Amino acid sequence: MPYEFDEIVETIRMTEVEHFDIRTVTLGINLRDCADRNVYVTKQKIYDKIMKYGESHVKFANEVENKYGVAIANKRISVTPISNVGDSFQADEFVEIAKTLDKAAIEMGIDYIAGYSALVQKGFTKGEYQLVKSIPAALSETKRVCSSVNVGSTKSGINIDAVNMVSEVIKETAERTKENDSIGCAKLVVFCNAVEDNPFVAGAFHGVSEPEVVLNVGISGPGVVLYAIKEAGAVSMQQLAEVIKKTVFKITRAGELIGRKVAERHNVPFGIVDISLAPTPAPGDSIADILQAMGVEYVGAPGTTAALAMLNDCVKKAGLMASSSVGGMSGAFIPVSEDAGMIYAAEKGYLSLEKLEAMTAVCSVGLDMIAIPGDTPATTIAGIIADESAIGMINDKTTAVRVIPAYGKKVGDYVDYGGLLGKAPIMRVRELRCDNFVLRGGRIPAPMRSLTN
Repeated sequence: MPYEFDEIVETIRMTEVEHFDIRTVTLGINLRDCADRNVYVTKQKIYDKIMKYGESHVKFANEVENKYGVAIANKRISVTPISNVGDSFQADEFVEIAKTLDKAAIEMGIDYIAGYSALVQKGFTKGEYQLVKSIPAALSETKRVCSSVNVGSTKSGINIDAVNMVSEVIKETAERTKENDSIGCAKLVVFCNAVEDNPFVAGAFHGVSEPEVVLNVGISGPGVVLYAIKEAGAVSMQQLAEVIKKTVFKITRAGELIGRKVAERHNVPFGIVDISLAPTPAPGDSIADILQAMGVEYVGAPGTTAALAMLNDCVKKAGLMASSSVGGMSGAFIPVSEDAGMIYAAEKGYLSLEKLEAMTAVCSVGLDMIAIPGDTPATTIAGIIADESAIGMINDKTTAVRVIPAYGKKVGDYVDYGGLLGKAPIMRVRELRCDNFVLRGGRIPAPMRSLTN
């Protein structure tokens, strides 16, 4: 379907009036050929390859941004899960690789580099175990490196041993970065059913089925959808769905255009457009505000989950009509600290951890950027991760947990990172324990729906 001039003009209007931007152009780079038993050789190969393909990434994105007048908020890189590249290394050697990734990211001027990751849903290799063990040091000693661990899938079940280990890792990461509100935890995501072409951090990585190099784009646009819903007024549910779909169709088309143009400058394949509505702390750029415009008083009110389900479904339908290259996670994100409306609802007590969990059953990802008391036990965090993974496993969808047990903080306090990560109130966690459940260890078996052959 060709791109028409009036589409470009309308996109510029959305940019200027309705907070539309391209959230990220993410360059995925395969690093499997960088593997070597000598960590110094591996580090050099990784650095050289990332610089070869990525050194002009910011320049190319800026050129496209200036030509079309559409803001690109973030320029990022994702790489092959580092546990695959360094499967023979020990934890301290993995930390050295993290520092190499960070060095390259800083020199290129990109916002984040993601892929310090391990896929352990069915068990650990020696290298995967060492990488997960190294995460607290890696995230506390770098600035732009992001990490993820996949602990479950519909096909494999949930690796409770991995859930327990990563919960301890989260606690240690919080302690190591306590001087900055435990920010290390904001760069770590725990997944069930992680996808290989996700352009959003902290969970991005360049999957093993991806090409050598690829350009993926993640759109944004909550403000555009909010404006359209307000303009529509008191219409029926079916009419409201059409309004949302038509709006998302337009921003998906714009997002793919920008992504393809950046890919052309790189002379690499265009991969996917992730059509997720990704909020920011800026006024008018909130998923919570969309849900309120749909008719709920505040996020957390009865009807919130239904409204979010409808929004998410409309986003997916419109995206699939607009593009044949939809991928990633694609839907609506509900991070607390990155969404002004979600922050307000959490502050007022309208939004609980349990309500958020219910909402994650119908949206794109999961419990995202949730700040909790620093003294929350690791076993309780393991229970939260297991619950969220179960939603993903049973429903055959991606779910994730990015939780911040803010060191020394309690309910009533805040974490404040500024910028895109925003601020969040410390949310209450039930004090009921689940130790005797999660400490059984082993693996929760895959569900019946895994038998699809």
